[in-house]
Amino acid sequence: MPQQERGAAALSPFAATRRIGHPYQNRTPPKRKKPRTSFSRGQICELEKRFHRQKYLASAERATLAKALKMTDAQVKTWFQNRRTKWRRQTAEEREAERQQANRLMLHLQQEAFQKSLSQPLPQDPLCMHNSSLYALQNLQPWAEDNKVTSVSGVASVV
Repeated sequence: MPQQERGAAALSPFAATRRIGHPYQNRTPPKRKKPRTSFSRGQICELEKRFHRQKYLASAERATLAKALKMTDAQVKTWFQNRRTKWRRQTAEEREAERQQANRLMLHLQQEAFQKSLSQPLPQDPLCMHNSSLYALQNLQPWAEDNKVTSVSGVASVV
């Protein structure tokens, strides 16, 4: 291989030297994951009561609560973080359900109003009474299937 090619190969990030095995194999093995902490019903009850009153705790409040519940500061902090996440998700789901219910109600009310408008005659507009073209447009109901507007000698009628 010419000198120039050897120099380029040495500088290339894709050099011919290959690693054996997975790149993470040379690292120290990861520590075992800590098992999930189980809290007593009494601890959970007290945490929930406090969360209901107060979503965020100052560090002094957190330390006092942890001591009272025989928990670590980190456990209380993590519990509150997780509980806030759950609370946000629940409130978002509730808002979405309320939005969908409001949309269904609006659709129902619109359909009712539309059906009512089909069964009631339109009030006569005084301006339309004196203009045959406007009178014909006023009585035109495009949603009614078999209505045909005819005009005989300037007076419109719906057939």
